[in-house]
Amino acid sequence: MQFGVFTVGDVTPDPTTGRVPTEGERIKAMVAIALKAEEVGLDVFATGEHHNPPFVPSSPTTMLGYIAARTEKLILSTATTLITTNDPVKIAEDYAMLQHLADGRVDLIMGRGNTGPVYPWFGKDIRDGIELAIENYHLLRRLWREDVVDWEGKHRTPLQSFTSTPRPLDGVPPFVWHGSIRSPEIAEQAAYYGDGFFANHIFWPKEHFMRLINLYRARFEHYGHGKAHQAPVGLGGQVFIRPNSQDAVNEFRPYFDNAPVYGHGPSLETFTEQTPLTVGSPQQVIDKTLTFREHFGDYQRQLFLVDHAGLPLKTVLEQLDQLGEIVPELRREFAAKRPADVPEAPTHQSLLAAKTAAETGVQSVARTGKGSVR
Repeated sequence: MQFGVFTVGDVTPDPTTGRVPTEGERIKAMVAIALKAEEVGLDVFATGEHHNPPFVPSSPTTMLGYIAARTEKLILSTATTLITTNDPVKIAEDYAMLQHLADGRVDLIMGRGNTGPVYPWFGKDIRDGIELAIENYHLLRRLWREDVVDWEGKHRTPLQSFTSTPRPLDGVPPFVWHGSIRSPEIAEQAAYYGDGFFANHIFWPKEHFMRLINLYRARFEHYGHGKAHQAPVGLGGQVFIRPNSQDAVNEFRPYFDNAPVYGHGPSLETFTEQTPLTVGSPQQVIDKTLTFREHFGDYQRQLFLVDHAGLPLKTVLEQLDQLGEIVPELRREFAAKRPADVPEAPTHQSLLAAKTAAETGVQSVARTGKGSVR
């Protein structure tokens, strides 16, 4: 099971001091968070993609490429790659390039984002959001898996004898998670291709995401990719940790109350009761995180949001130290309960091994003449 952190890259005033970091400070803080994540033994760092203030991560591959050069083990991911407004050709080439630079330590979470105005900024219509997600991803898969592509669709110009470059590392495209907080169509899309489904359940009650994940698992099995409980699932979450739970609540409350996404809404107590947000001691975080398995089944990736709402970098790095101390126990607990037939989280190495095994099997069948090769 993979544990990590994700960032949305918001530039938010610290409500306790009024200080607003510069864009440059926030960008460098995100890099520092990634480096700290590797230092404390986390597996994944993921960055969102936004093209509007108060957010800064408009170019995830630039940031992740820089982090790749300064890390050795950390998996570099996106918290959202805007499959609706980015050109699939550009996504195919940018992330294949990043794959090579990072020696395969790359995957993506595809999504439509939560900023409606981004569509016309990139020449798209928000009313086509689901269509764009489906069509663009279908093209992206072909660009990564076929050396020469002829293609014609509704939402972009045709391609004739086109080859995206560079080709994916070792002939293995980056693993794709499809992220959603509301759309059953995206769960269906993830299941159809046998990809992962990432439920970023940081806003709504768990029952909503249980329905989405159950739909995805059932359709994953329907399409013949494996049993429902074997479908790769990732979850979002939020934590604020201090050794003493009341200290955590007192320190985090002003940040929660003024957060740009959910501030001035439900109380901290109501929000922690109804969503995965955990504000408290290390043991409280462990206990609540372990309940996610009861709600969603065995899953492969857990990402925490720890750097939003104006929290100063010093505090965020302290949060990562705390996560580094509790994640080993979470690993042990999840591993002890995981059935033997539930797969581990996909990595470049595991995908390459599967590809090699499949090719070896095909060659063996072809040599012996036992069965047909299609």
